[in-house]
Amino acid sequence: MIPLRIGVLGAADIAVRRTLPALRTIPDDAVLVAVASRAPDRAAWLAGQYGARAYGSYAALLDDPDVDAVYLPLPAGLHGPWIERCLAAGKHVLAEKPLATDRATAERLLRLATARGLVLAENMTFPFHSQHTAVARLVLAGRIGELRSVQASFCVPPRPDGDIRYQAALGGGSLLDQGVYPIRAALLHLGPGLRVDAATLRHDPVRAVDLGGTARLCGPDGTEARLVFGMDGDYSCHYELTGTRGSIRVQRAFTTPPELAPQVWLQNDDTPGHALDLPPDDQFARCLSTFVTRVRTGSEPGPGSLLQATAVDDIRSFATITSGSSR
Repeated sequence: MIPLRIGVLGAADIAVRRTLPALRTIPDDAVLVAVASRAPDRAAWLAGQYGARAYGSYAALLDDPDVDAVYLPLPAGLHGPWIERCLAAGKHVLAEKPLATDRATAERLLRLATARGLVLAENMTFPFHSQHTAVARLVLAGRIGELRSVQASFCVPPRPDGDIRYQAALGGGSLLDQGVYPIRAALLHLGPGLRVDAATLRHDPVRAVDLGGTARLCGPDGTEARLVFGMDGDYSCHYELTGTRGSIRVQRAFTTPPELAPQVWLQNDDTPGHALDLPPDDQFARCLSTFVTRVRTGSEPGPGSLLQATAVDDIRSFATITSGSSR
């Protein structure tokens, strides 16, 4: 089968470090054929590593008839207009998370893709790692009894001055950059019925972006999720599932390197806490392969991106705002 020919719009760090190296591991599924950057030297440098063509403008790449699909790692605030232009050019799109900065925009873009017979997907990779499937199987097997709650945290230290996450016009802020991960973890394990019950956001009055926050989501069956996110403190990247008979804790839950053999910590009434060793996996390669499969089969998207966007909107609506600074 002919590999899907992919062009990348923007030579962002996530593309260089994670997505494009993963693409290299699935040559039967997809291949990089073009790179566009507003910094022509950077486009030429990155394209040269993959034997791809380099463009000094995004529009030029979209005019390339050899590009079947576009990977779009631009800042979230630019996703809307550039996804529209990609779809108008007849290209399938894999956009970095979040798909859009709000639900209304995400919904409109997904409708537009469907109307044009194209695939639009979000590059939210961590749910594709096999460790989360293993955790779900432990829950289904009753190893922690009836699942009652999820606690999840994704926090990073302050970013360098000038980082795009501090730029409100580009969709900056911790909720969109880190917060979507614990939100998605809660949806992954507790299902689509969750609703935001309470939230806080620490707002930087100088940069006009949120630096972090908390959220409590509740399900109709009494389950709950307690979430923490931020870019103004110590690093944390984990979630814990608690049931009526025990708990499961997942470390490095959202940023698991492909070479790392992950461990999950299981504790229940029958056995003391112990680590379960799991095989390494490449969540970026799995996400890319799933995107290619959707393009080939025309399958519809799952509800995850819209449920995530709804939670983001509701956290903004419910949040108690406090003042904060990463300086």
